[in-house]
Amino acid sequence: MRLCSLALLFTLLLISSHGVRGQDEEEEEEEEEEEEEKEENHFTSVTSTPLECPKDCTCTQEGVVNCAGVDLKEFPVDLPENTNHLSLQNNRIEEIPHEDLLRLHGLETLNLQNNRLTSRGLPDDLFEQLENLNYLYLANNKLTLAPRFLPSSLISADFAANFITKIYIRTFGHKPNLRSVYLHNNKLTDAGLPDNMFNRSDNVEILIMSSNFLRHVPKNLPPALYKLHLKNNKLEKIPVGAFTHLLGLRELYLQNNFISNEGMNNETFMNLNRLEYLDLSSNNLSHIPSGLPRNIVMLHLEKNSIRDISNNLLTQIKNLEYLLLHNNKLRARGIHPGAFTGLKKLHTLHMYNNLLEKIPAGLPRRVKTLMLLHNQITGISKDDFATTYLLEDLNLRYNKIMSSAVHKDAFRKLRLLKTLELSGNFLRSLPHGLPKNLEILRLNDNEISSIPQDTLAGMSKLKELYMKNNKLKISSIYTGAWVELSSLQLLDLSGNLLSYVPPDLPENLEYLYLQNNKISTVPDSAFQSTPNLKGIFLRFNTLTPESVKESAFEGLEKLQVLDIENNLAFKVTKKKKEEETEIED
Repeated sequence: MRLCSLALLFTLLLISSHGVRGQDEEEEEEEEEEEEEKEENHFTSVTSTPLECPKDCTCTQEGVVNCAGVDLKEFPVDLPENTNHLSLQNNRIEEIPHEDLLRLHGLETLNLQNNRLTSRGLPDDLFEQLENLNYLYLANNKLTLAPRFLPSSLISADFAANFITKIYIRTFGHKPNLRSVYLHNNKLTDAGLPDNMFNRSDNVEILIMSSNFLRHVPKNLPPALYKLHLKNNKLEKIPVGAFTHLLGLRELYLQNNFISNEGMNNETFMNLNRLEYLDLSSNNLSHIPSGLPRNIVMLHLEKNSIRDISNNLLTQIKNLEYLLLHNNKLRARGIHPGAFTGLKKLHTLHMYNNLLEKIPAGLPRRVKTLMLLHNQITGISKDDFATTYLLEDLNLRYNKIMSSAVHKDAFRKLRLLKTLELSGNFLRSLPHGLPKNLEILRLNDNEISSIPQDTLAGMSKLKELYMKNNKLKISSIYTGAWVELSSLQLLDLSGNLLSYVPPDLPENLEYLYLQNNKISTVPDSAFQSTPNLKGIFLRFNTLTPESVKESAFEGLEKLQVLDIENNLAFKVTKKKKEEETEIED
């Protein structure tokens, strides 16, 4: 740039003095100008020399080299010396020569994941002299031992999905900048971890050691941890004081282990005052642990053997919003009426797949989502939901609820309920007193044979109604039932005993499922009241070509799907025509 400017300035001066200079001076100046042009051309040719870069890789002037997924079998030897970010993932590299890597003294990021590296292919001190290395990714290789020495500059190390059985003292020790370590999906045992694994590496915030073979929580964990994953191990107990110093821990994953109540004490979690997420699911707990910290927002206790909930185990967890207790052995009588008292933020409660014989007393007053499916509940009493006035989603499917055991005022307080699931019970008729603000009602797989007078009255907000696999007949549905449902968009009456298309369907209906009935005719007027239909499903009925009037579908401008296949008479007609064609041929 400087040479160009000088040449331009020289030319301007030459023009301004052209009239007073002699021929010799002009020739000298021309020669000088030619020399400057030569120098400028030489400068341009030097700066435009192509950057050295291995074949099939991409390199930048800033030192970023990308050789990912180019089927390399060996570590590239012709890398630019200024390389600071090197991507070699998704190749077939088996070893890294010491001298080839040390030449890259400015390396900050090295990504070697998804290769075929073995511990023999990595010399012990391979990475130690890379004094600028911050990020090292060795996941998805074939390492059996962790690198013995790593540089003190390291910020993040990912050794997941290998076959590592041993960690050394200086692998992660003496790393003041280290923030995250990923060791999940390896073969680590307690014997493979040194007691002082993180000695003088006190700033580690994320430690992922899931899916190994640990029987005890590792000792002397870094005090700065806020996320700790130990799921899918063989943990049997949590030693006294294992978490005492982890005052900033926010997420603790302990699911899929063998932890029992005897394997911990009342103070195991007591000091974790910032803990927000605790997962103890799929363990051997017989009751909820004591001393849980008050700031937990989400508590996973599913897939244990919990049989009861006493009065004061949960009440101190003032910030609890999600409580997951499904797949345990809870009975209604084992849940104290005051078990959920004071949990003003608890809005989601899962207790499905338990042994509940009735709706538990003392449900959280502010619960919005309540999952009680797959229990042994036989009925719904008048006051079962008297205090849960904020409930929006109630799931009771696959219990043993009978129509006669559903009190007509059972849902009277549920004015905000939007979704009610009662499929898979023993209902014989549609219950009275259903919430008027429902938007979705599921009653599939019952024994419903009638929709009594006014059971759908006032449900003007209902958008989806599912009643498939019941025993409904046209005569068992009260006249005007569907007209009440002015917002209905989906009606599923498949798998019933209907002999023709129900009359007076609501105008806003978009999808009508009538397959697996006994419908034998579709008259002209079948869909006059439903101009917005997009899908009509009539397969597996007893329709014939003659019994279906084409005019029945006139005016259905939005219709996208008309499924009328697999009707017995259609099959016979089709087969007969095929036979006639064969005879003619």
